[in-house]
Amino acid sequence: MLKVLIPTIMLLPTIWLSSPKWLWTTTTMNSFLIAFISLTWLKWDSETGWANSNTILATDPLSTPLLVLTCWLLPLMILASQNHMRPEPVTRQRFFIMLLTTLQILLIMAFGATELIMFYIMFEATLIPTLIIITRWGNQAERLNAGTYFLFYTLAGSLPLLVALMLLQQTTGTLSMLLFQYTKPILTTALGHKLWWAGCLIAFLVKMPLYGMHLWLPKAHVEAPVAGSMVLAAVLLKLGGYGMMRMMAMLDPLSNKLVYPFIIVALWGVIMTGLVCLRQTDLKSLIAYSSVGHMGLVAGGILTQTVWGFTGAIILMIAHGLTSSALFCLANTSYERTHSRTMILARGLQMVLPLATAWWFVANLANLAMPPLPNLMGELMIITTLFDWSPWTIALTGAGTLITANYSLYMFLTSQRGPVPEHIMNISPSHTREHLLMALHLMPLFLLVLKPELIWGWCY
Repeated sequence: MLKVLIPTIMLLPTIWLSSPKWLWTTTTMNSFLIAFISLTWLKWDSETGWANSNTILATDPLSTPLLVLTCWLLPLMILASQNHMRPEPVTRQRFFIMLLTTLQILLIMAFGATELIMFYIMFEATLIPTLIIITRWGNQAERLNAGTYFLFYTLAGSLPLLVALMLLQQTTGTLSMLLFQYTKPILTTALGHKLWWAGCLIAFLVKMPLYGMHLWLPKAHVEAPVAGSMVLAAVLLKLGGYGMMRMMAMLDPLSNKLVYPFIIVALWGVIMTGLVCLRQTDLKSLIAYSSVGHMGLVAGGILTQTVWGFTGAIILMIAHGLTSSALFCLANTSYERTHSRTMILARGLQMVLPLATAWWFVANLANLAMPPLPNLMGELMIITTLFDWSPWTIALTGAGTLITANYSLYMFLTSQRGPVPEHIMNISPSHTREHLLMALHLMPLFLLVLKPELIWGWCY
């Protein structure tokens, strides 16, 4: 763990001491080096569930894919941000990269924490850099409103979790994930225990977000700069799913009855957000709503509490992280050239940027879960486990996958096909940096097809 965490912390002085000319090159190369070092976590040789580096930080097959995804994303965020950060003063550029690096440090400590209270603190601390990125470098005047939504939704959901963790500490005497399996609290059907159960999960369901608690997400995505959208979609939403998986071990036997409304809302959210996507005119808003739908499927898989549900959830989280981050990068390249996110005003780009259209096509196919990509594998496992839980869910999941295919094709056709609008003039060609960025998003997806057990979690 420390072999990645210490170089990431040492990036902070590097950012402030590099010469302005080499700032972006140095930070990109250093973060790539850290990302490649993190791949060593995937070589799993521990016979027990955890590989400890110390008593506070450890990795296991559930956290490892998310840790590697976190490390992989930092160089990609730096690559994606270069163009729109170039006009800013050097001090602000350094501050921006420092925020991204701080976010990575906090996320590594959140996913690697073995103590629940440390996970909670890091879970909350990720709010601060993300909030500054959204409110300082957002595109529109609405960004302060988006930041307020983001802050208050997450804080309102997290406070019951803090109380629940204090009660758990009082009952069991420990908050260590290593000891959870040996110290299960006795839950009864009393109202207080039901409230405790809800308090443990609501923070994570808001973070994911579950439909009905999702209103902060489209606002935050639309107003955030490209790096903010990437880290939100790829990693921060996954904190919710990861936290739910860790807590579900503690919540039996109440979960057997209390999960019903949450699974129903999650699956209903898949359909509702899909229908919202079909009516969207704003490109980033469409991608943000599609994230809510996919995370609803993940929530359903986790709440069934089966091996297949957990496996499908973690596979879909990793695959969705890479896919949605790639889509936000593509939306940003389009926005930088046309200065509009309205799809009808920035269409027909296949005639102008044909290679970018190829990336759009592949990313959209990944979004609608085309075989043999991991997206399909995750969705199929979740749909299967939900069908086993209740055959009626097939109607909701089936409709959800059909609508997902519809809005993905709608997004591709509206943004890439058709006549080029007359107001689009002097579009600069695609840069090598942008093609590299897309390749680094989509190549891991294709490589995971060859060795999917890396992201199966506990099941291999």
